[in-house]
Amino acid sequence: MDDAKTKILDASLPHVTFDGWSKETFEAAIEDSGVDAALARSLYPRGALDLAVAFHQRGDAQMVARLKSSNLLSMRFRDRIAAGVRYRLEAAAVDKEAVRRGSAFFALPMHAAEGAKLLWGTADAIWTALGDQSKDHNWYTKRATLSAVYGATVLFWLGDESEDHAATWDFLDRRIDNVMQIEKVKAQVNANPLTSKLMAGPNWLLSQLKAPGSGFDSDLPGHTNSK
Repeated sequence: MDDAKTKILDASLPHVTFDGWSKETFEAAIEDSGVDAALARSLYPRGALDLAVAFHQRGDAQMVARLKSSNLLSMRFRDRIAAGVRYRLEAAAVDKEAVRRGSAFFALPMHAAEGAKLLWGTADAIWTALGDQSKDHNWYTKRATLSAVYGATVLFWLGDESEDHAATWDFLDRRIDNVMQIEKVKAQVNANPLTSKLMAGPNWLLSQLKAPGSGFDSDLPGHTNSK
C-alpha cells in the first residue's frame, strides 16, 4: 500500500506544475503510476486534496529524519528551531512549484482548515523532534507561534530568488528573533510584582489548557479527544 501511495504521489508532481493539485492531476497520476484506479481512489479517497496532504506530510517526515540525524547540541535552542524550519523548506526545494501550488490550493476557503492543520502539524513535528516537554498552555502557544513563523517564511521563500535562498534564512532569523523578544517580555512581565498580579487571571485561565494526552478534551489541532 505504501509503495502504491508513493508511486501515485511521485507521478503527480510533474502534473502539479501545470494543473495544480486538481482532479486532472490526480487522474493523470493514476494513469502514469500504473496503479489500479480503484486502489488509487481507496488510498486517496479525497483525490487531489489527499495527494496535497501526502506531499506536505512527506516533507515533514524528511525534515524530522534530518533533525534526528543531525548533531544540534552545540546550537542555541532558537537556532535548532531555525534549523527545523530550514530543513523543512530544503526538503521541498526540489518541488518548489508544487509547494507554490499547494499554498494557493490550501488558501481556498474549502481547504483552509486542512491547510491550517498541516501548518500546525509541521510546527508540532519540529517541537517534538527537538524534545519539547512543555505542558498546559505552553504546548499550544509554542506550536501556534511556530506555525505563524513557518507560514510567513514559506511565503517569503516562494518569492525568494537570492543565491541559496540566503534572503529567506535572514528573514527566518528575524522572525525567530521577534518571537524570542516576545518571550523575553513575557518573562519580564511575570517577574514584575505589579504586572504579574495584573496577569494572574489570564495566566490562570491559560493554565487550564492541557497538552495532548493529559486528559483535557479540546478541539484544538493536534489534540486527541478523550471522549
